[in-house]
Amino acid sequence: MSLCFVFGQKWGNALSDKKPLAQSQRPDQWDGSLHNLVLDSLDDDLAQDITSIDLSGKSAIADHMVIATGRSQRHVGALADHLLRKLKAVGCKNVRTEGQNACDWVLVDAGDVVVHIFRAEVRAFYGLEKMWASELPEDTGLSHEADTNDRTGQAGLGA
Repeated sequence: MSLCFVFGQKWGNALSDKKPLAQSQRPDQWDGSLHNLVLDSLDDDLAQDITSIDLSGKSAIADHMVIATGRSQRHVGALADHLLRKLKAVGCKNVRTEGQNACDWVLVDAGDVVVHIFRAEVRAFYGLEKMWASELPEDTGLSHEADTNDRTGQAGLGA
């Protein structure tokens, strides 16, 4: 079992901690601790194939994307429910979810960390890792003018 440390303190049982957090200690402002809480929660609840993708420089929607697999619809729902309870217990507000009714794919948006919890078949079908884990090309070698001409169909007309 892995432990997560926040300012020198371990998380412990987040469900039993009822201390309100000061505004300056919101989990989305802790350096990586929200990400660690998500990873620890999924690991503790026996999620499979947990993958974390660093989105910094790729997207402004979040800093990290975590993808995990549940063994069944019930397990996917339980993973999401336990994660939501732990996020609420440490002071995360406005956490949004999608897909909890069907539990094939549950999306948990915790601000700086976006979590996708799938059944194995659904995860294989969508392949989010392939889309988000690939590195962005540094330079395509095309100038802005050539790129614009390619999109408008004007290149090579000799006008």
